[in-house]
Amino acid sequence: MLKLEIEERELFDERTNEFHTIKPTIITLEHSLISVSKWESKWHKPFLDDKPKTNEEKLDYIRCMSLTQSVDPDVFKALTKDDMIAIDAYIEDPYTATWFSGDDKKKKSNRRGEVQTNELIYYYMIKLGIPLEPCQKWHLNRLLTLIRVFTEKDRYENKKMTRAEIAQRNKALNEARRAKLHSKG
Repeated sequence: MLKLEIEERELFDERTNEFHTIKPTIITLEHSLISVSKWESKWHKPFLDDKPKTNEEKLDYIRCMSLTQSVDPDVFKALTKDDMIAIDAYIEDPYTATWFSGDDKKKKSNRRGEVQTNELIYYYMIKLGIPLEPCQKWHLNRLLTLIRVFTEKDRYENKKMTRAEIAQRNKALNEARRAKLHSKG
């Protein structure tokens, strides 16, 4: 979770041509599957793709992340550049010590090239037996890492070697034995 303290400030409303004051507010944000689900249900497009988001879409995602009840909508317009940097850093934080070799951290699709939507993530959770409660409230990167750990482990444990792979392995073993025993055959 990320807590932000929004200081009191005046904002100008261009529609009414008036200034109004934003009260000091503390908002708590959570980048989770629930937040992504709320955002995608409104915008009808994947959040986890590589396409840039408009300022309106970004602010709306921050609203979807908010756990704080009854926040004045103008509070989100009062976010500073530093607030946005903190929010971006929080969203990008892996929230785990697990890593995979050859990772491209910017990659937002799975290995099959599918763009991950909230429904696809829920599908993987259910298929893999990951409990929806509390995991759908985890930091999204942590949840995606857990799903990837399941799929990588399953792939490794269930991998069947092809004939070419078996022949390659046997050839390497035979060469190692010949070298160790100083033998030609």
